[in-house]
Amino acid sequence: MIEDMQVRNLSVHTQAAYVLQVSLFARHFKESPELLGPEQIRAYQVYLTNERKLATGSIIIAISALRFLYRVTLKKSWSFEDIIPAPKKPQTLPVVLSPEEVIQFLDCVPSRKHRAILTTCYAAGLRISEAVALTPPAIDSKRMVLRVEQGKGQKDRYVMLSPKLLEILRDWWRVERPQHWLFPGNMPGRHITRYAVEGACEKAHRICKISKPITPHSMRHAFAVHLLEQGTDVRTIQLLLGHRSLATTAKYLRIATSKVCSTSSPLDLLPRPVPMEVKPTPPQHF
Repeated sequence: MIEDMQVRNLSVHTQAAYVLQVSLFARHFKESPELLGPEQIRAYQVYLTNERKLATGSIIIAISALRFLYRVTLKKSWSFEDIIPAPKKPQTLPVVLSPEEVIQFLDCVPSRKHRAILTTCYAAGLRISEAVALTPPAIDSKRMVLRVEQGKGQKDRYVMLSPKLLEILRDWWRVERPQHWLFPGNMPGRHITRYAVEGACEKAHRICKISKPITPHSMRHAFAVHLLEQGTDVRTIQLLLGHRSLATTAKYLRIATSKVCSTSSPLDLLPRPVPMEVKPTPPQHF
């Protein structure tokens, strides 16, 4: 199975996730997956859903791993949509910070390094995994672009380099003088981990007292929505975010105030205000 994933050039992260899920499946039944079939797969899905109560996204990862194993490695000629069905994923929308809340949050990030990383996520719309893996040569101040190398889906892309972000990154470089990685971690030769930034994000969230949920990915959501509200077209935002499908980017149209709030509520068009105090109605005897 590992060789099958390697020859298809699946990412290292995907390979590790698939191997883990197949291992958990085999351990659950204490047998090789080669000896297991549709009945055991169905029982395992029910177990993940009803007993483990896993989130839909986690179950989908397990389903994808089992489909790969049985379709590619074990070469089963099943109808996989019927034998290993995937659960319907809920259509949710992210909670987005306002520009004022972005400033309030970033002001509460105590570490210069963590603040620079989270600011980069907001200024360029990067995933946290892309921001921590930046190198100094990726900053092209001549063309004012950032080169994102091998982002999600093993795709390179260019994003805008804000003049303000350029100054922040230059200040960071002058102070720390990083070598290979722009944001080195504690282990020599490694960049900072996404988990370290997520921990700093949680700490800053507690300090800033913003009631909305905040993760590093919130910076990317805010980037997309704030661009939409400024009039940037969806296709441009899709390219900046590195989305494969325009439909993925279009979900931000349902959040941007310039789209949602562009039409007046019928309540505002009523000829007079609605009274909030209810006048007592005299009793009707006839």
